[in-house]
Amino acid sequence: MTDARFEDGAEQPLRLFAHDTDDLVVISALVQDAIFPSVEMAWHPRQRRFAILLNRFRWEDRDAAAQAGRKFERVRSVLEINDVTHVRSQGFARSAQDLVLSVLSIQFDAQDDGMGEILLTLAGDGLVALQVECLNISLVDVTRPYIALSGQAPNHPA
Repeated sequence: MTDARFEDGAEQPLRLFAHDTDDLVVISALVQDAIFPSVEMAWHPRQRRFAILLNRFRWEDRDAAAQAGRKFERVRSVLEINDVTHVRSQGFARSAQDLVLSVLSIQFDAQDDGMGEILLTLAGDGLVALQVECLNISLVDVTRPYIALSGQAPNHPA
């Protein structure tokens, strides 16, 4: 049996799970530069679930699109974090109906007992911090890919 390769997901909808920090690095890389309206965040305290409906840049297809000379794509994806006990945010107004946010990274600060805090760092100094009982995250593509409106791949000059 061999490990999955990054290229293996290029033409299939992603359905990934993170239960340790190695898994989370992959999901964090795939949601980098995902954009979403702030109203697409939802915390369901009774189910202990936090979810975001993202417009994710298809990093797994970037090189193939560039080589083929075709436009870059995005796809709607659900980022779901389970076993959440508390959510806090800073750097943006959750009540702003027209606010669009962009994900920079996801990190997990673990405690000795397996509990910890998941940090979603957003562009513009925004942050969503989730207290969790364990690391239990999924990323699932829920639509077919579509042409990125900007026509560009995100660029992060040094």
